[in-house]
Amino acid sequence: QVSPGLRTPRLPVWLCSVSGRHSVLFGTDSRLLSDWKSERVFHLYFYSGQQEQTQTAHLTIDTHSHHWEEAEREDPCRPGKRRPALEMAIRTKWAGATVSWNGTDPFF
Repeated sequence: QVSPGLRTPRLPVWLCSVSGRHSVLFGTDSRLLSDWKSERVFHLYFYSGQQEQTQTAHLTIDTHSHHWEEAEREDPCRPGKRRPALEMAIRTKWAGATVSWNGTDPFF
């Protein structure tokens, strides 16, 4: 029998397969599970266990940002507008959200 803690987690946890690699994306705020208002600006942590990742990535997700604000921060000379696969995976849950890597170089 499955433990109730596994059926109903106390903290948000997502097992991911990004670019063919397994990883975990998790939050430390239990309100993300029950209060949609807490989904405005929140923090998630990402760990892949891959050798190139030396520490857990701390991400800030803003679901109410505007696409033109994000465009101002981008380098206008940068060819294309490719996003890391992890950001695209996050946007499957929170469409249009901006993801700040908080000083970590984006990977994946």
